[in-house]
Order: sequence, then structure tokens, then C-alpha cells
Amino acid sequence: MAWSIAQVARMSKVTSRTLRHYDDIGLLPPAWVGANGYRYYEQEQLVRLQQILVMRELGVGLDAIAEIVHRGRERGEVLRMHHSWLLAERDRFQRLADTVARTIDELEGGENMSTKSMDHWFEGFDPDRQEALQEEARQRWGAEHVDAANAKVGSAEEWQRTEGRKWAEQLGALVDLIDAGHQPTDPETQAVIEGHHRWISGMWTPNRESYTGLGDLYADDPRFRENFDRTDPRLAEFLRAAMAEFARTRLD
Repeated sequence: MAWSIAQVARMSKVTSRTLRHYDDIGLLPPAWVGANGYRYYEQEQLVRLQQILVMRELGVGLDAIAEIVHRGRERGEVLRMHHSWLLAERDRFQRLADTVARTIDELEGGENMSTKSMDHWFEGFDPDRQEALQEEARQRWGAEHVDAANAKVGSAEEWQRTEGRKWAEQLGALVDLIDAGHQPTDPETQAVIEGHHRWISGMWTPNRESYTGLGDLYADDPRFRENFDRTDPRLAEFLRAAMAEFARTRLD
């Protein structure tokens, strides 16, 4: 049985643009493409999409995900590990919810709490959660694959110091251009976008279609859009239009 890209988007809550982007970068090719140019997906692709989405929830980047899914473990084993992790996460969030609920009850009840009695306000919190997530990822997809992916991308701290700073500077420059009344097609805007393309090419080299798709992903994927909107509600659509212009005029 096969599902169209529209059906997969509806089932998974992932936009068609995102699915096309995953195809463009080789992360999730469809099972086949019809004579009408439509992409169709079979069970194997749906399983991989679920795997991708689980890893996104873990905070794994697309480059690292590609390393993992292309050289990962047997499908049944991966699904069993996914299931085990989800159950553990359910229990963890329940503990956090219980902690917050107790705190609300105590505050609204006006209880006079000693320092000792407030210890339970912090039950369920794990300051080493990021390290735990990395270890879970290593167990699920193979230490050699996750370590290789992490080595390629670099540590989170190093990323924040170097590449993360470049990205923040580019976004800040775009907001300044918006404030100054510039359009996505203006030379000043395109100069910033050229820097973004050069920056992203350090991880993978997008062509015209995939770079346009990345701009659509920024604007359409709720997780990306939320981050852009926190910076400036105008930013995501401006970036989409500017990247599309750069792709149209500068890329093959």
C-alpha cells in the first residue's frame, strides 16, 4: 500500500514542504514518484519518518539524523527502543507534572513550609538530561553512528560559540534590514543571505530546489517558526522570500 505526500503530511502533521525538503537532502526519499510527479510513500518510508521525528524530539540535528538512518540498526530493534524511550519519557513527565501540581496545591493552601519540606518541589528534574539523551541515542542507534555524527557536527557548546553565533548575527542583520524598510530582493538582503548559504554549506550544500525548500521549512515547520517568531514575527516570511530569491538568481 502507498500513500501520497498529502496523506503522509496529514497523518504525521509534517508539512508537504518539509517532506519534500527531506527528500531533497536524501533523508527521506519517497518509495516512488508517479508520472504526475507526485511522491508516494510506503510502510518503510513511514517507519523512517517516525524514526526521524523521534530523533528530532531528542534534539538531534538533521545531519546527525542522516548519519544514523543511513547506517542504523534493524527496523524492529529500533522500534522497540523507541517504544521503551517513549514510556520512560511518559513516566518522567508524569513525575514533573505531579511535582508542579503539589507545589500549586501548597501555595494556594497557604502552607508555611520549611526548607526541608520544599525538597519535593524539585522532584523529577534532571540537570544532566542532555547527557542522558545523548546516551539514550547512542544505545538506540549505535554508539559508533551517534559518535561519528557528533564528531562531524561538533559539541553543543562549540556549536553555540561558533556557528550558533554566526546564525544569530545573520538573523539580527535581517531584522535590521526589515526595520530599515528593505525588501527580500534588495542587494543588502541578498548579501546577508549569501552569508547564510555559505554558512549552511559547511554542513551540506543545497541546490536551488533544496535551498528554497529550506526557506519553506523555516517558515512552515512550527518548531522553526516559533523560534523565528520569538526573534521577530516578520522574520520567517522575510527569510523565506529572501532565500527563494537567492536560489532563483544564484543557484543551479
